[in-house]
Amino acid sequence: MRPSTAVTIGVGATAAVIVAALVQGAGDNPLGTALSLSVPADYKKLIEDAGTTCPEVSPNLLAALLTQESGFNPKARSPVGAQGIAQFMPSTWETHGKDGNGDGTRDVWNPEDAIPAAAGYLCDIAKDVDKVPGNKQNNMLAAYNAGSGAVLKYGGVPPYKETQNYVRTITALANRPSGAGGKTVTTVQAATAIGVAKSMLGKPYSWGGGNANGPSTGICCSPNGRSGESINGFDCSGLTLYAYAKAGITLPRTAAQQYAASEPVKPGQVRPGDLVFYGSSAASIHHVAIYIGKGWMIDAPRPGTQVRYSPMDTMPDLFAVARPVSHDSKEI
Repeated sequence: MRPSTAVTIGVGATAAVIVAALVQGAGDNPLGTALSLSVPADYKKLIEDAGTTCPEVSPNLLAALLTQESGFNPKARSPVGAQGIAQFMPSTWETHGKDGNGDGTRDVWNPEDAIPAAAGYLCDIAKDVDKVPGNKQNNMLAAYNAGSGAVLKYGGVPPYKETQNYVRTITALANRPSGAGGKTVTTVQAATAIGVAKSMLGKPYSWGGGNANGPSTGICCSPNGRSGESINGFDCSGLTLYAYAKAGITLPRTAAQQYAASEPVKPGQVRPGDLVFYGSSAASIHHVAIYIGKGWMIDAPRPGTQVRYSPMDTMPDLFAVARPVSHDSKEI
């Protein structure tokens, strides 16, 4: 079940169109996490009902999965053919689709059918991988993304980077605290983070570099084989982590985890200090930057560069803008 492309902002939108839209105007309680994820009102009751289909599925988990799969876009269509709010492949819908609203049809594009079907499918694959060692929820989510066969073959979450990120991201979303300690950053904190990031302009990029204390030597190796072991500086998420640490906000280490720990921002409501994310899906986010206004951001782009100002359309796969949330961070 492959996630769709850039559905949080709009499927198929170009980076330039997305930027223009963005800058315009600019636990114990399962349902609690769903609400903290800004679930559209039309889908809250559906998620609450479908989230009790079996013990392995909760409203929290289902809401996190739908956020990950489509950003609650019922018209989402991925490059590989996945369809609807839950991103069913046609062959999977053929065997697991449901007539959730009782109108006599099974419509993958109708959330009233697709949301109950997603919960039912999760329950079915939970049974398929029930005997696999390890965390049962992680195995279930991995099977939703990569298929039960892959989980059975590898005896757990398969060694696919996309699937591993998929599991981490949904787990982080589903376990996000709500209520106290779950408030988005203030404008003062955002301004502090921007100021800190500006003070790092010119610092070299270091793969794996940067932490809450500032620039640091990194690790080996980037996908292109570049090492940060001898470079004192930042990678993209190291810079954002440091900037917000100085503002009193703890962020996770990777860009994908930072997206999971943030609240998506609607077009027209973007403000300086928000985080800008790039990737084809929430699980495959590969870059993060700090928005500073008028379509510009501060980022640590890639090996061989320095912390600098960049336009938001510097990469073609702008996925979403999100606002950091203040809560205790946990490694995932």
